Amino acid sequence: MSDHNARVIEEFRANAGQVGGFFENMHLLLLHHTGAKSGITRIAPLVYQPLDDGNAAIFGSKGGAPNHPHWYLNISANPEVEVEVGTEKYSARARTTTGAEREAIWSRQKQDISFFADYEAKTEREIPVVVLERV
Repeated sequence: MSDHNARVIEEFRANAGQVGGFFENMHLLLLHHTGAKSGITRIAPLVYQPLDDGNAAIFGSKGGAPNHPHWYLNISANPEVEVEVGTEKYSARARTTTGAEREAIWSRQKQDISFFADYEAKTEREIPVVVLERV
């Protein structure tokens, strides 16, 4: 885990899910996922979109990089995850969206947080939109 992520995770847990700096005023969660090759549990702080059904959507943008983020590759292989939001922790199953569902969630995210549109413009790949369904 990077020093930056470790600091974000520490601040998240110390402040009931609230983080300053880059993440200030954004919805942030901690995604506990299992390494596809290593089997090691890892934690990724991620911006999310709360969905009307109580689930959360996350985005494999990686800042517009040409490759998917490692956490996305991991949840593609091992979709059973743990999620921390605020002071709550719950089990979820990660599901990559497609079609109209993906487009609706992705459009809203780009409208709500404009830098996601910048990320999309920087890459040729389709940015994954993943729903974390509570189990």
